[in-house]
Amino acid sequence: MKRPRFLFRTVLVSIMLMSLPSFGGDKGSFSQEPVTNSGRKWRIGYYEGGEYIDYRKIFTETVQGLMTLGWIEYVEIPKQHGEQTRPLWEWLSKNIQSDYITFVRDAHYSARWDEDIRRQTAAAIIDRLNRRQDIDLLIAMGTWAGKDMANDNHHTNTMVLSASDPIAAGIIKSIDDSGYPHLHAQADPFRYERQLRVFHEIVHFRKLGVAYEDSEDGRSYAAMDVVERLAKERGFEIVRCHTKSDIADVAEAEQSVVQCFESLAEKVDAIYVTLQGGINSRSIPRLVQIANANQVPTFSQSGSEEVKCGFFVSLSQAGFKYVGEFHASTIAKVFNGARPNELEQLFQEPARIAINLKTAEIIGFDPPVVLLGAADEIYREIY
Repeated sequence: MKRPRFLFRTVLVSIMLMSLPSFGGDKGSFSQEPVTNSGRKWRIGYYEGGEYIDYRKIFTETVQGLMTLGWIEYVEIPKQHGEQTRPLWEWLSKNIQSDYITFVRDAHYSARWDEDIRRQTAAAIIDRLNRRQDIDLLIAMGTWAGKDMANDNHHTNTMVLSASDPIAAGIIKSIDDSGYPHLHAQADPFRYERQLRVFHEIVHFRKLGVAYEDSEDGRSYAAMDVVERLAKERGFEIVRCHTKSDIADVAEAEQSVVQCFESLAEKVDAIYVTLQGGINSRSIPRLVQIANANQVPTFSQSGSEEVKCGFFVSLSQAGFKYVGEFHASTIAKVFNGARPNELEQLFQEPARIAINLKTAEIIGFDPPVVLLGAADEIYREIY
């Protein structure tokens, strides 16, 4: 069994870890107080490229944020399972109490990671926005949905959530300008750079394995431009393995990642676990087993929930609480008259360490006290 070489340079990591969320200012002053739409409720719709576990979590935290701001009466949301958002949408459309907003029951759309369904669905949504005009704000969840709605084919206020890199994906022009008055996309252009720098400081890998779909969207999800730039700067080698991600057959996507992990684990010092359709609650236990059996440290691009399931380390996201509050605040400002393009898109979540100590034990890593001190999510078992 090979043993990875670990180093930890405390000064740089301490500088990169932040204790509070960071964001800039809006281009104007806008209220977040609950208001009606001239006596009517604001109507919200939803569109996603397909099922993905982060989508449900981010959407749930956004709803919680709206409760905190007073737009929705507080109610405990039933525990959700799996990656689906439709059951949650159905529950919200029937059960929330609000004088201000409604989640339109028949306005939940999913392309199910199928390109043909995607084209039909995007066209149907744009037709509805223009002809029926019964949606006041559309949540476009993920890169597929964001790209489909980032255009002048409609003018309905649209918020893009959970796009891996909306700038690189071409959803928005820049961090300061979405390019369309009706469009807003939360972005953190330095998130993945922070992740990789922290991971390299902890592990000091020489060969980094990355499994990703070799497509425009797949490279965007995996932040390959950042990986390649830092590889040159820091002198490590990228070992690539290509998967299938945005496809209707999720089982095939899962198997493609498993095969890549089996191949990479024999060649690399570390694996950067990137966002893609084949990494989910069904495949993660197998991926963790492969990496840990080969004593290969892993970094979850997604965040601490995957660390809880056995990946070695990540930057904690506090269960998406902070980004959910950011999205809720943005929705509130839009309903108070702000144009989406007037609002701040930059939002950096608190960058604290999440670490799985059971995985650390398996792969032979003895975490220094300063690393544990920088961690606010420590898991002692693989759940």
